[in-house]
Amino acid sequence: MTTKADIERVLWSACDSFRGKIDSSRYKDYILSMLFVKYLSDVSKEKRQEYMRQYENDERRVERAMSRERFTMDGESTFDFLYENRTATDIGQKINVALSHIEDHNSSKLRGVFRAIDFNSQVDFGEDVRAKNATLRNLLEDFNGIDLRPSQLGSADIIGDAYEYMISNFASDAGKKGGEFFTPSQVSELVARLVNPQENDRIYDPTCGSGGLLLKAYKKVPNGKVAVYGQELNAQTWALCTMNMFLHNVDDAKIWQGDTLSNPQNIENDEWMTFQVVVANPPFSLDKWDSGFLSNAGLDAKGKKQEKMTATLDPWRRFDWGVPPASKGDYAFVLHMLKCLDANNGRMAIVLPHGVLFRGASEGKIRQQIVELNLLDAVIGLPANLFYGTGIPACILVFRKNRTRRDVLFIDVSGDGNYEKGKNQNILRDIDLEKIVDAYNSRENIDKYSYVASYDEIKDNDFNLNIPRYVDTFEEEELVDIDEVKTNITSIEAELAEVQAHMKKYLDELGI
Repeated sequence: MTTKADIERVLWSACDSFRGKIDSSRYKDYILSMLFVKYLSDVSKEKRQEYMRQYENDERRVERAMSRERFTMDGESTFDFLYENRTATDIGQKINVALSHIEDHNSSKLRGVFRAIDFNSQVDFGEDVRAKNATLRNLLEDFNGIDLRPSQLGSADIIGDAYEYMISNFASDAGKKGGEFFTPSQVSELVARLVNPQENDRIYDPTCGSGGLLLKAYKKVPNGKVAVYGQELNAQTWALCTMNMFLHNVDDAKIWQGDTLSNPQNIENDEWMTFQVVVANPPFSLDKWDSGFLSNAGLDAKGKKQEKMTATLDPWRRFDWGVPPASKGDYAFVLHMLKCLDANNGRMAIVLPHGVLFRGASEGKIRQQIVELNLLDAVIGLPANLFYGTGIPACILVFRKNRTRRDVLFIDVSGDGNYEKGKNQNILRDIDLEKIVDAYNSRENIDKYSYVASYDEIKDNDFNLNIPRYVDTFEEEELVDIDEVKTNITSIEAELAEVQAHMKKYLDELGI
């Protein structure tokens, strides 16, 4: 049987084939694409063998049965074909052709997933053809040693889990370069539990990245009877998300590519789509988030190109409560998500930097509107250093439509004992998640952990949501015994004098 550890070992071996040759934020895309091809090939091969036995080698009936499968592959798009041709001088082009064939044969599900991948890229591989061919040959040999047939896999999710494992291990480098931070698995799990998806819900992530948050929410409904939607700006990340959904058997997920703010795709029959569950970890404090609006803006009253974002530039009227500052797009995503929230039973959780809780100006006005309209349900402060590539402490804001109460729950998870301190990265343990979810569901005041603030309290604080204003985590310092301190100082001074006397004796003997 093939285990998750076996797959991870192959993935790291493949990484060794690329290290020092291509930037790590790029070569993961080649490795994950090859993992995808290898998995599709092994599934297809095993299914074909089953049909050959069933139909007693009747090729016509076998081909007809294969055409009705979840996906189809021709002979020149399989991993086995590529492996047999691993020494070819044009192996990069052969891989590109294979990827193109996979897209063409499965256009309804996989169109465009490989468009950002070029196994002939001179940008990544350089102009040395022999060196490129050697790297690709090593990559094919790395994957040839792993059996990904379904009958040999320990669980249905093993491939998808290995895929996410790879993405997470390269999240730090990618985040540092792009300002985007991969959502750790435990944070995704927490967000999914807070929104509690139910059967027949529509789940949406407007900044879905590689799809981790969407998949966590999807898995909360055992029978899978939910509709999954997402949008991602980065074309490479969009491709990873599409493949990730496919590997987790979420074939009907709709993952759009484009700028969610200036070009939202959640439009159906010219109507704005709404969702029962909305989750997101958008880029923190995105600068120039309004550039997509301004590029399409007309002339102002003086005949000059409009250079400042206004609410009127958005045809969907998401910013009528206020236009966030151009240098910080946090509330632009919040307002977009609130617009997407189902009016009857909408639940939403978004991961944001702490600044959204207290920054003033237009953000303060937006925050006041949200509280006054009774949309904010909870504020959860997370420990610092949870996210790959940044030590920025984050929070989770939970929103609900049709709330019957006017209070807001504050939870502070940043205190000692509420998480595990790691050498490079802090971790939320299962026990920590349980404590947070229990506190959220019970809505009780817990000393130094949670507090239910009334609307009037928040109003009295000028709608400032900074958690220390509501959750008192102050620890009184122990009283100092001055007499004991004096005694210790006297003792130390006596010991020091004795040591100095010994040193002088030795120095005198040495004539120094």
